[in-house]
Amino acid sequence: MNTVVKKFCELTVDELYKILQLRVDVFVVEQNCPYHEIDDFDQMSYHAYIEDNGDIVAYIRVLPENTKFKEISVGRVISSKAKRGSGLGMAILKVGIAIAEEKFGAKEIRIEAQTYAREFYEKAGFVKDSDEFLEDGIPHIEMIRRKS
Repeated sequence: MNTVVKKFCELTVDELYKILQLRVDVFVVEQNCPYHEIDDFDQMSYHAYIEDNGDIVAYIRVLPENTKFKEISVGRVISSKAKRGSGLGMAILKVGIAIAEEKFGAKEIRIEAQTYAREFYEKAGFVKDSDEFLEDGIPHIEMIRRKS
């Protein structure tokens, strides 16, 4: 397995296609949630993925401050259906946290997490920072991670 980190403008057409395909497969098709997956934040983000035999099996994007949130944020944290439960989700989350700290100097990282994934993010040091709300019909909470 190989971990790749790139700015949007460095992604090849094939890489971008595979990233968007995985994001749509998981967030739109699997979750039966039609929404605007292409949201104009990709161009300013760092993108990281884990590749296995030419397939993208885990992915995350890291957004600079004052884009989605005032703070630096990570999002679109996913692993492919075939690799779920293998630890790749936590592995790619840790890569995203490292990118946020190294590339953007993050002291705080804010996320919108699907409520069911709260414990997953807590294991990486995130804490709940909002009441539950609906985003595209799915319960979410905001969470924040402060560098100690």
